[in-house]
Amino acid sequence: MNLLESFFGLIGDLTWGWSLIPFLVIFGVFFTIVTNFVQFRFFGRMFRVLRARNQTNHAGQISGREALLLSVGGRVGGGNIAGVAVAITLGGPGAVFWMWAIALVGMATSLVECSLAQLYKRKEGNAFRGGPARTIIYGLGEDYRWLAVVYAVCLIASFAIGFNAFQGNTVAGAAQDSLGIDRVWSGVVLAVMTGFVVYGGIKRIAKFTDVVVPVMAIGYVGMALLVIVLNITDIPAVLISIVKNAFGLEEAVSGGMGAALANGLRRGLFSNEAGLGSAPNVAATADVTHPISQGITQSLSVFIDTMLICTCTAFIILLGDVYVPGAAEIDGVVLTQQSLVSHVGVWAQYFLTGAILLFSISSIVYNYYLGENAMTFMSKSKVPVHGLRIVVICIVFLGAVAPGATAVFFFSDPLMGLLALVNLIALMMLFPTITRLLADYRQQLKAGKEHPELDPAKFADLNIDHRAWGTK
Repeated sequence: MNLLESFFGLIGDLTWGWSLIPFLVIFGVFFTIVTNFVQFRFFGRMFRVLRARNQTNHAGQISGREALLLSVGGRVGGGNIAGVAVAITLGGPGAVFWMWAIALVGMATSLVECSLAQLYKRKEGNAFRGGPARTIIYGLGEDYRWLAVVYAVCLIASFAIGFNAFQGNTVAGAAQDSLGIDRVWSGVVLAVMTGFVVYGGIKRIAKFTDVVVPVMAIGYVGMALLVIVLNITDIPAVLISIVKNAFGLEEAVSGGMGAALANGLRRGLFSNEAGLGSAPNVAATADVTHPISQGITQSLSVFIDTMLICTCTAFIILLGDVYVPGAAEIDGVVLTQQSLVSHVGVWAQYFLTGAILLFSISSIVYNYYLGENAMTFMSKSKVPVHGLRIVVICIVFLGAVAPGATAVFFFSDPLMGLLALVNLIALMMLFPTITRLLADYRQQLKAGKEHPELDPAKFADLNIDHRAWGTK
């Protein structure tokens, strides 16, 4: 076991330790500049998916809106409540500024990776499947199958197995602390809910998130707005503190600007997942008229995750008097919970427990689907998929009832770092393709077409599935 821990620790050091965060930042800035700030130029178009299906109207397919909400449900999890609190504790208020900054450049990265996943998606049965593994195979060729397999294995191990154990642990811990509910009962409820949703396939998963995600997002944002209204006169001081701490003009914690920068970037990247290659697996399921359409939509999920949900947590903490800059580290959930209680009363701890439940169950379902998608890439048999469903249900239960057992999943973060590096390599190799897609999309907009459509004939040199794009 010690040998394994050392091995995965080395992977973690080589990825998250020194290389991955700078790479993700540099790539995000690069994609932003060379695409002519696409995330800002198309910002208005991102919201149109919320009121229009923007798809080819093939019966029974997943709409762009449903794919968006599924990815939001996955990105928005316990980390938006606990992780932001930890970032502020370790990096001070300035961490929030850098969290915003990485989200804005990450929107371009998300657009690029999700558009490519859409382009190379395959129609399998009555559904679409895609993601970095399939993008590598069909975009780069069979010579790179080994790279796609490495990605798929890392995705299953980190998201479907490891992170789901932690989500179960987060929900059970919050329910026990605030409501006194035994972990066993929380585990049973989570396992049953997980089983019901994952055995319904992608359509039931999409319908589930289509209902749950708006409820949880609107509810949490509404609570944050209430806190902001109650403390409206303190908003300017908080914003000034965030900016000053971000650039070292004030030092709330040891390390000053360096601590704020490191913790803000890390929290932002972990939360919005831009560049990690996870969201493209979901983006590829959407039935849309052009790959860039869904890429634009997926950029919105990064905005919702960080600029809305994470910012809500930050203001709840920074507008309260529970957080003390430079004080000893406190559990993230506890800090957010105590801050919310200080604003609106004891009942808020029950609200937060409910929010954590919704955030976590949506993440569990999302994490499972990532694993299922990777499993179908490696095997066409249905047996491994059924096996994965059983494993995920058991893992969620185990994480809930035996919090110490989550230590077994020490490999999750290092493997997520490895799959992110694989994804970034593929994105750079396929960058000429994304520039062609963007040019085609912009030309159609310039010609007055409200919803551009992909013409496979224009991309005849690429290995795309014509059935997925409405042609024989």
